[in-house]
Amino acid sequence: MIGGGLAGLSAAIHLHKKGISVGLIEKNDYPKHKVCGEYISNEVLPYLNYLGVDVFSLGAKKITKFQVSSVKSKLLTADLPLGGFGISRYSLDEALFLEAKAVGVQVIQDTVMEVRFSDDKFMIETKDNGSYVAKITIGAYGKRTNLDVKLNRDFIKNKSPYLAVKIHVKGDFPEDVVALHNFEGGYCGVSKVEDNSINLCYITNLEAFKKFKDIDEFQQQVMFKNTHLKSIFENSIPVFDAPLSISQISFDRKSPVEAHMLMCGDSAGMIHPLCGNGMSMAIRSAQIASELVLDYFENAISRSNLEIAYAKAWNQHFKNRLKVGHIVAKVFDHQNLSETALSALKKMPFLMPFIIKQTHGKPMQIR
Repeated sequence: MIGGGLAGLSAAIHLHKKGISVGLIEKNDYPKHKVCGEYISNEVLPYLNYLGVDVFSLGAKKITKFQVSSVKSKLLTADLPLGGFGISRYSLDEALFLEAKAVGVQVIQDTVMEVRFSDDKFMIETKDNGSYVAKITIGAYGKRTNLDVKLNRDFIKNKSPYLAVKIHVKGDFPEDVVALHNFEGGYCGVSKVEDNSINLCYITNLEAFKKFKDIDEFQQQVMFKNTHLKSIFENSIPVFDAPLSISQISFDRKSPVEAHMLMCGDSAGMIHPLCGNGMSMAIRSAQIASELVLDYFENAISRSNLEIAYAKAWNQHFKNRLKVGHIVAKVFDHQNLSETALSALKKMPFLMPFIIKQTHGKPMQIR
């Protein structure tokens, strides 16, 4: 297992619980904050419980409502058909890590430099601990790394114009709401997490951001034109010493199987944050991969059939979600179009739950 985020840890626990010896290589230690919207659909709750993690015992906030606002601050509120919860990656990743350690997963803190496949096995070269041999390798290492360059993946050849920034603040915000507030060139997700902090995570065009001297000026001059964002930022106190940021975020199409590795989570594809459900996609992809890997080890399918079945299942579950995410993001990239869209949705409120369902799945079944 390469990568110890939501997908990597979930798959590692699942496989080890079923008797498969698992080694997980993760470059960072735990716990660690990550740039993330930190809202998850309730679809993953049955699976997380199966893995041994109860998010509500960790303090996760139950979320039942969704809000979206336009650049001109036009606001629309809708019920979330399935509901969700807010929890920080700091807390959830650590809980999964502790569960992985408890069930016996070997966790190795190191950086993978290269992966080679030959003679029906993988040779995984690390920076500090030499090489490892594995029968199956799952790539769950995130959005963009040097390993993607080594694998010569198509998306890595294209520069991405996006920058994402995340902070936690203390202030007044309903704990049962997840909001997406648009501003010129981007949008900001808002929801409460387990320690009553408000997670503010926004994505914007890097070129637009570069016009300003720093994050504060960008927020003041651009984001605060949306009165909902201005109110939240100006009436809250930062928890972090400084915002977290990442760049080169790619929404380009990725292959769910690369050099015989099964790709999970962001390594297989990212949904636009405007649709706010990437965390559940990562967890669900871990289950899909794990169940097929178990079939492989039980000699029910060959390696080639494993790869074909995983690619097919991944596309069945996520291809439409990504497509809808791209369409919604394109609408909100154009200010006049987004204002018109929100006006139409206000007149036809039944459409909003329908759109939300297109980016969410049904509750996960345990096999």
